[in-house]
Amino acid sequence: MKILFIHQNFPGQFKFLAPALAMQGHDVAAMTMQTVNATEWQGVKLFPYAATRGTTPDVHPWVSDFETKTIRGEACFRAALQLKAQGFFPDVIIAHPGWGESLFLKDVWPKAKLGIYCEFYYHPQGADVGFDPEFLAKDEGDVCRLRLKNLNNLLHFEIADAGISPTHWQASTFPEPFRSKITVVHDGIDTEAVAPHLNVSMTLNGNVILTRSDEVITFVNRNLEPYRGYHIFMRALPEILKRRPSARVLIVGGDDVSYGARPEGDQKWKDIFASEVRPQISDADWTRVHFLGHIPYQHFIPLLQLSTVHVYLTYPFVLSWSLLEAMSVGCAIVASDTQPLREAIMHDETGRLVDFFAVSALVNEVCALLDDPSARTKLGANARAFAQATYDLKTVCLPKQLQWVEGLAG
Repeated sequence: MKILFIHQNFPGQFKFLAPALAMQGHDVAAMTMQTVNATEWQGVKLFPYAATRGTTPDVHPWVSDFETKTIRGEACFRAALQLKAQGFFPDVIIAHPGWGESLFLKDVWPKAKLGIYCEFYYHPQGADVGFDPEFLAKDEGDVCRLRLKNLNNLLHFEIADAGISPTHWQASTFPEPFRSKITVVHDGIDTEAVAPHLNVSMTLNGNVILTRSDEVITFVNRNLEPYRGYHIFMRALPEILKRRPSARVLIVGGDDVSYGARPEGDQKWKDIFASEVRPQISDADWTRVHFLGHIPYQHFIPLLQLSTVHVYLTYPFVLSWSLLEAMSVGCAIVASDTQPLREAIMHDETGRLVDFFAVSALVNEVCALLDDPSARTKLGANARAFAQATYDLKTVCLPKQLQWVEGLAG
């Protein structure tokens, strides 16, 4: 088959699937908005393209999101026309539609089957919006803006032949009749590579060497923001540091925003909540808190392997790969009792669940696990076993993804 992937930041969620299809002998290509020097990646031909215009100044705020998606969709459409003129006719198109690129591809190749990655469908209640009373919308019109934000999803439902979603809860956010076209298969975790390592060590600041014998609390976000519970974790720190005088806290994540709104002015969420709790933490204790920023993947897995207790919090939103990677390395996990987590973390079996907003409960669970090596061992082993049985790339997810592609092709 000729298979075309569409992802503005390719490979994204297709980093395993696209090369696997190429390995099977299919003619695999990808269109991306990244600037790439190479013409091929792991057997996948790369076709970069760019938007030729920017967004309109002072466009109505309710439609600004869709205008951006339309601009990207047009750029992809015109690049696709050039590919078609060169004789490229895909049998299957697999797209992450979240940025709008795939909106008009059926107008270029009407006979191609289109499969879309169904990450999230927006809701005014019952999911991320309105979940955190501390950050409620200040404009009543935000519900209208959110409705229009789903235009991209709705237009894709008209042209897509099938969908794939990484978790059952994320799939459940999509409405019928399209929900019935979605197959649930996670992107996959290479549990052989992402595995426990008892002799792991890490050097901080060039002079502090940490091993599994140290007490290490880890917290990971792509960016440190309320959507991923950064404010809750920081508010738990003063008491955790008091109770655990030897613990070191390793915080991974940038100071930008991935999902939620930006704070007012030039402030960063990272600094806002660090400043909020800093007066409650002594200078000596603060030296045990390490903000590591974004770290390369080859250092990220050792950090998880080093973790004594790993904390993961999230609004009802998409589930992070980092949580499943923490499970795969056998971390003892304390997580928020929110919908995405309940699929992977069973309380006191594969981790511990706490109310997202209950700072004292988070403190107590973290400290209880730090005091209980046998509980940590049990939870970590169960978490790894669950990750292997449910999310393993080679034995579970990739075979199902390849089956989905075959079904999509008909």
